[in-house]
Amino acid sequence: MDFYNIIERARKTGKIEKGTNEVTKAVELGTAKLVVYAKDVEPKEIIAHLQGLCKAKGITCAEVDSKKQLGIAAGIPVSAASIAVIEAGETSAEITKLKSKQI
Repeated sequence: MDFYNIIERARKTGKIEKGTNEVTKAVELGTAKLVVYAKDVEPKEIIAHLQGLCKAKGITCAEVDSKKQLGIAAGIPVSAASIAVIEAGETSAEITKLKSKQI
């Protein structure tokens, strides 16, 4: 599954939140449909809480290799530690499929 592609398409046809603070809020409020975070974030503590929080809230969570690529997919000129899809847009079917695989 190409999470960068999902993020980019969700950005264009739905709504995303960028940055760990915004992503954390979206997860806590239950508005996030999918959370993607980068493996190469330093220090790891910045994103360490996301996986457990997503699991507790029943939100699909995935790890990608590059924060730089994640930023590009999100349409921002800087790296992104994490992204949350709030409104799936045309990626709805893919996110639903991911959720069913996770359960």
